[in-house]
Amino acid sequence: MAAKIKKGDTVVVLTGRDKGKTGEVISVQPSDNKALVRGVNMVRRHQRQTQTQEAGIIAKEAPIHLSNLAVADPKDGKPTRVGFKTNDDGTKVRVAKRSGDLIDG
Repeated sequence: MAAKIKKGDTVVVLTGRDKGKTGEVISVQPSDNKALVRGVNMVRRHQRQTQTQEAGIIAKEAPIHLSNLAVADPKDGKPTRVGFKTNDDGTKVRVAKRSGDLIDG
């Protein structure tokens, strides 16, 4: 089945401690059904010093399950479900169920 959430999408968090936050998808891990969202599900990790990075405690995004995310409607930014539509030229596009707008051109 085609992916409903892709890299670069703006998503809204539905549940958890970051409920209501929006962010851009950095990466998607389809095998684990998880995604990294910028600024959401931040955790603090101890980092060992390397040649390129200093040691210390850093904050970074942890993966969040896809079921806890919804694509933000292009019209009003509220969470929406995703549908698929086939154009006249045969290309398959994602459509927001809430407003009917195209998610990706």
